[in-house]
Amino acid sequence: MKYRQIQAAYYCGADMHARSTYICILDPAGHTLLQGNLPNNFDKFKQTITPFLPHVAVGVESTYNYYWLADGCKEAGIPFYLGHALYMKAISGHKNKNDRLDAQTIANLLRTNYFPEAYPYPKQMRATRDLLRRRHRLVRLRAEAFGHIQLVCHQHEVLDVNTLLVKDRHHRGELISRFEQADTRKNIETDIALIESLDPLIAELEVQIRSQARYHNRRDFNSLMTIPGVGEILAFVILYETHDISRFGSVQEYSSYCRVVKCQRTSAGKAKGDAYLKMGNPYLKWAYGQIILSAQRHSEAIGKYYQRLVSKYGKGRAKSIMGHKFAIAVYYMLKNGQSFDEKRFIQEGG
Repeated sequence: MKYRQIQAAYYCGADMHARSTYICILDPAGHTLLQGNLPNNFDKFKQTITPFLPHVAVGVESTYNYYWLADGCKEAGIPFYLGHALYMKAISGHKNKNDRLDAQTIANLLRTNYFPEAYPYPKQMRATRDLLRRRHRLVRLRAEAFGHIQLVCHQHEVLDVNTLLVKDRHHRGELISRFEQADTRKNIETDIALIESLDPLIAELEVQIRSQARYHNRRDFNSLMTIPGVGEILAFVILYETHDISRFGSVQEYSSYCRVVKCQRTSAGKAKGDAYLKMGNPYLKWAYGQIILSAQRHSEAIGKYYQRLVSKYGKGRAKSIMGHKFAIAVYYMLKNGQSFDEKRFIQEGG
């Protein structure tokens, strides 16, 4: 975790909520100069901290609603810092919890150079990234509907139904008629209605994503498309969730962020559980899991290499090794502007 070294005359901690933000401004000695609750309006925020401009640093916890404050501070030239929510909680636990204490804690972390920094995603690519995440959610909902149809079929001994059959709209009516009970048919009809409502929405999102994404970092996109089995959407997910590969100091940092490696937690030589395994980017973890499946279908050499890993280590560990290797390959591809080298991928660590 990176702790940002911040030098300023004043430190403003902001505890953000849906409609309001509680702020606390400290001097370098830790004395409270101003505190209070404000509506979520940047003009009002700027007016309140004007006596401390331009020598104030603003810090917030990384929550879902920090966009407006980050964008406003950037346009106004106010130093803005985004804090990693989980690390901030671990560093500064309190017995009591309220908005005043939270804002003061953020300001103190800024002041003492213990502010665990997160990455404030840039405005110009953020909306497209969020649209990709929305598509991901809708695709998962559609997949759940496909899976539920197969589950109901298995319950009623209808064993010749698979996802490909359900995806064929011409056979869906025939599928419904194979169940006698009205409630069971309604269950299947509900899943099919959900699928048919999601299909056009997902298609529209993909059109919009493609129309915007072609303007963002074409070089890296072209590099990602050289990986066997990687299509446009998968390349877009890696491109937008990674954004700027230079923000990762090493390939180990990137692999950890992608959640393709496990963290070690030990004390006195003993393992201390598997907490914090979900720290990192879940969308990149999903993307590298998908590459494992698609690359072995599109590349005979990678498929054989994967099977050797399965024979040697088992399926679970083989997938972990492959996911890690793909993350390493992508890191250096984006860093050096290179295409995917299949021969090197298989030989290194093989």
